[in-house]
Amino acid sequence: MSRGAIAVAVALASLGLAACGGGASPPTTASGATSATSATMTQPPKQPKSKPKSKPKLKPSKSKPSPGSLPQTDQRPSANTSAFHAEMQALWDGVQANSLAKAMPAFFPEGAYVQVKAIGDARGDYVGRLVADYRLDLGAAHQLLGGDPGSAHLVGVHVPASYAHWVPPGVCYNRVGYYELPNARVVYRQGAGPVHSFGIASMISWRGVWYVVHLGAVVRPGGGGVVDDPSAGVGVSAPSSTC
Repeated sequence: MSRGAIAVAVALASLGLAACGGGASPPTTASGATSATSATMTQPPKQPKSKPKSKPKLKPSKSKPSPGSLPQTDQRPSANTSAFHAEMQALWDGVQANSLAKAMPAFFPEGAYVQVKAIGDARGDYVGRLVADYRLDLGAAHQLLGGDPGSAHLVGVHVPASYAHWVPPGVCYNRVGYYELPNARVVYRQGAGPVHSFGIASMISWRGVWYVVHLGAVVRPGGGGVVDDPSAGVGVSAPSSTC
């Protein structure tokens, strides 16, 4: 076969492969360039798309209910708990900074007070009397720390556990009972100086936890803030049958 016939035969064979969709490499010219027949080559098969992985469903976080939204219990409170220590630190922070907001975690919950009191407007009495008096008493206790309140630090809170007593429903306009504890002592030190203290007039319980309800006085002598028995040293807690 002549060289011309061989070239024609090769060209025809290449065209035949291209028409069948074969996977042979495209023929090249003498210069090495790809021939026009490469345009008819089939594309590699498409890989099936993988399904996107479904994201795990996040469980909604359950917020802890406010203690005041829950019913009372007859559990006797303890001062030897982390919750009570945190409350007393909040009380001290409020005194040191003269801040009602800082001290509110130590105060009796509003929802609990509404459950306790059998009076016409318990919520109004809570805000307009109890919280208002608490604010004034915090300011009065803050004055004990002088011109450098930041140098004072909490030493501890002495709680006379034997003074705790149960106040039953029907007493002091209450429809729910609770424990009451008078005259705990907040002990603090100013810098490296001697310890001083002042009293917490009354704490009452809700669900086994002590809360401040009267800081300076249960029965108030006037319209200003009151400090309960400020003393040098740790002071003395006196028994009381207040409700």
